[in-house]
Amino acid sequence: MGKELELFTFSKKVGLGLPLWLPKGAALRERLENFLKKAQKKAGYEMVVTPHIGQKELYVTSGHYEKYGADSFQPIKTPNEGEEFMLKPMNCPHHCEIYNSSPWSYRDLPKRFAEFGTVYRYEQSGELHGLTRVRGFTQDDAHIFCTPDQLDEEFKKVIDLTLYVFDTLGFDDFTAQVSLRDPENKEKYIGSDEVWDKAENAIISAANEKGLNYVIEKGEAAFYGPKLDFMVKDALGRSWQLGTIQVDYNLPERFDLTYKGSDNEMHRPVMIHRAPFGSMERFIAVLLENTGGNFPLWLIPEQAVILTLSEKFEKYSQKVLTSLENDEIRASANNRNDTIGKKIREAEMSKIPYMLIVGEQEEKDGTVSVRKHGEGDIGVMSIEEFAEMINKEIKKTLKAFEV
Repeated sequence: MGKELELFTFSKKVGLGLPLWLPKGAALRERLENFLKKAQKKAGYEMVVTPHIGQKELYVTSGHYEKYGADSFQPIKTPNEGEEFMLKPMNCPHHCEIYNSSPWSYRDLPKRFAEFGTVYRYEQSGELHGLTRVRGFTQDDAHIFCTPDQLDEEFKKVIDLTLYVFDTLGFDDFTAQVSLRDPENKEKYIGSDEVWDKAENAIISAANEKGLNYVIEKGEAAFYGPKLDFMVKDALGRSWQLGTIQVDYNLPERFDLTYKGSDNEMHRPVMIHRAPFGSMERFIAVLLENTGGNFPLWLIPEQAVILTLSEKFEKYSQKVLTSLENDEIRASANNRNDTIGKKIREAEMSKIPYMLIVGEQEEKDGTVSVRKHGEGDIGVMSIEEFAEMINKEIKKTLKAFEV
């Protein structure tokens, strides 16, 4: 479907597992990003940007090199200085260094740093699968640095944000999974039993308070902390981890993160890792499967297409197109010398929600004949009436899910 809808492609010359986003797919990603950025801004997040590479020592400090070095692209040595750099496998070490760039007081916390950060993992070629398993992907990542007293409230706010994303995009078949460490194999993880017990209890408490229907899975925690994962089923019944929220007492220790408390002593913040989408690639893949390409009207790359009965109505179709664009409706015009039946079939196959047919009568009256994808003819209306109908539908949909 990604190829049919002209969203993305792959190239052997670029490399396996490295998706290339086509114009329609790039526009889709941008709208998803803007949707989450708007929600995050309301929730007090600040956007940051970090590089695609970092010194190997950064990931040694975080523990990622020890735990995931074999699954990462190997270090690149600089020609002269002898430095070693790696393609970024995670955003969190970079965000720790952003936190460390300034001194903080308990009055400044929580700090919520968010980034749509692209990361790279060396997945084996046999494990690659469309957009769901790739080697380069963009996480809707954020890291919250808070006091221990703020942890419960902050964690529950992230649950609310994740559920808002899922509700708005129609993901109602999901399971919340509390992922704990394997008590029989503790060497896979970093940190003391005490901090793990605190973090695991914090997640379970928040999940209970929010009334989530969750399951507990031992051995599925991240190496630095337990997490709450949102497992979503696609149209084929397969479960994928999308949203994730993680509690971490370990990276603040490894990066020596501090804040000055009300007692004028220095204390360690608690770190929450969160990504409501998980990754843009996997999220879009599951969304594509679940909707069959019939994306919500506010999100779909092309909301309407103007179909001319013959080439002589091209000038009027351009007038209609300009009017729609002025009303911020994403549309195109099909003025090819094909039958109207063929044009309608192509639009239906492309999952375009609305088809606007224009001919002699429509040009004379300043109207369009409207067809809806999957439903057929819904009547004749003025260009202004159609634009108002579309924008009302979008506003009503998003309003229903506003946090």
